[in-house]
Amino acid sequence: MQAKERNVVRYAGYVLFTVLGFLAAILINWLFPQMDKTVTFQSYQTIFGKMDAGTLLRIVLVILVIGFTVSGALAFRDEEKRKKYIDRAKFRFAMGILIAVLDITGTKMKILPQPFFPGPAEILAPFLEEGDFILTNTLYSLRLYIFGFSFGVLFGIGTGILIGWFEKAYYWISPVLNIAGVIPAVAWMPFALTLFPTPFTAAVFLIVICAWFPIASLTAMGIQSTPRAQYEAAKILGGNTAYLLFHEAIPNAMPQIFTGISTANANAFTTLVMAEMLGQPGGLGYYINLAKVWSSYYKVFAAILIMAVLFSIILKLVGRIEKYVLRWQRGIVK
Repeated sequence: MQAKERNVVRYAGYVLFTVLGFLAAILINWLFPQMDKTVTFQSYQTIFGKMDAGTLLRIVLVILVIGFTVSGALAFRDEEKRKKYIDRAKFRFAMGILIAVLDITGTKMKILPQPFFPGPAEILAPFLEEGDFILTNTLYSLRLYIFGFSFGVLFGIGTGILIGWFEKAYYWISPVLNIAGVIPAVAWMPFALTLFPTPFTAAVFLIVICAWFPIASLTAMGIQSTPRAQYEAAKILGGNTAYLLFHEAIPNAMPQIFTGISTANANAFTTLVMAEMLGQPGGLGYYINLAKVWSSYYKVFAAILIMAVLFSIILKLVGRIEKYVLRWQRGIVK
C-alpha cells in the first residue's frame, strides 16, 4: 500500500472514530429498554408526520453523524482543516458517549436526581410540545442581541478611537469609562427602566453598556500602541492627520478591536439573558423563568441548548470576519 493510500485509510479511521460515539448513542436509545415506567413520550404531529422525543433524538444524532462525515470528507483536501478535524475527533467521540450515558441515566433508568437532570430526549421534547413558542422567544432574543451588540460595537469603537487619538478626549472620557466599566450592566436595570420608554430599549441599553467597556478600552490601547515610526514614515510620504488615523492607527488597532469584540460578545450574551429574566415580555431568559415557575427543568435545558448553539454560531461568524479583516497576519502571527 502506497503512502497516500495509507494516509487516506488512517484519516478515514479518524472520521469513523468521530461518529462512533453518536452511532453508539443511536443504538443505545433504540435498543436499550425503558426501565423507568414513569417516562412516557407523547407523539406530536409535525411536517414529517407523527414523532415523539425519542425519535427526534435519533434524527438529531443521525444528522450529526452525516454532518461530521461530510465535513470530514471536505476537510481532507485542506491540510489545516484536516489537522483540526483530527484534533477534535476524540472530543466528538466523547460527546456521543456522554449523550448515550445521559440517555441511560437520565431517561432510561432515571438514576440522576430528578427533575433537575433530564435525559437528552426529554430536553428535545419541548421542541415538539411548543416549537412555535420557543421559536418566537428565540427570535426575540436574536433581535435584542443584534440591536444591542451592534450599537455597542459602534459606540465602543468610536469611543476607543476618540480616547486613543485625542488627548483631551482621553482626559475627560477615560475616567468615566474606567468607573462605569467595572459596574455590572444588570446593576443599571432600575435606571434603564426609568429612562427608556420600553423594556426592549432598556435591555438594548444594558447590552450596549456591557459591550462598550471592553471594546473601547482595547481599541484605545491599539490606537495608542501604534509605533511612532509608522507615523513618521507616513508623514514623509505626505500623509495628513486623517490618513495617519485611518491608514495607520486604526489598522494597527484591529487585532485589539477584535479581541474586545470577542470579549464583549460573551458579556452581551450574559446580559441579554439576565435582562430578559428581569422584565422582558419575551426571549430565552423569559422562557427559562417561565419554565422554572412550573419546575419544567427539561425546558430550561432546552433553552440552554439553543443559547449554546446560537453563541457558537455567533462566535464562528465573528471569527470569520476577523480572519478576513486580519488576513494580512496570515503567516506572520501563529
